[in-house]
Amino acid sequence: MTGKLGRFLLIALAVAGLDQLTKAMIVAWLPAGGLELIPGYLDFVLVHNRGASFGVFSQMPGGRWLLVAVSVAALGLCLWLAVGPWGRGRLGFWALALICGGALGNLIDRLRLGQVVDFILAHWQQYHWPAFNVADSAITIGGVLLGWLLLRGKI
Repeated sequence: MTGKLGRFLLIALAVAGLDQLTKAMIVAWLPAGGLELIPGYLDFVLVHNRGASFGVFSQMPGGRWLLVAVSVAALGLCLWLAVGPWGRGRLGFWALALICGGALGNLIDRLRLGQVVDFILAHWQQYHWPAFNVADSAITIGGVLLGWLLLRGKI
């Protein structure tokens, strides 16, 4: 596969692959109790998230399959937007590829494990951000890029 679609899929698959690799490494090698990376700010922990962001839908019957359906729809939408006008510019193209790769990484977890593996825990004093992973980071970065482009009227 060549051209724009091939580059898009290559980026998305690379993001999903990096996400899956880091999750496998954490599951295999993280010591019990986690690992403090930057004292007081950043740790590696092992968290199995059955829901979406912040655990949304984790207790809902059938929530796993709802999140699978939403992920598949998001993948289709990102692909459609990337080959259309939103993917014409370099930043829009990368933003959509990052979102697609992140969605694919978490979708693989949901289908394979029934939950998503999260492992990065950012915190300060008693304030903790929910644990996240490479896929979540890619989705966030892609979303911020898209928001910035929309605000500037670039897409």
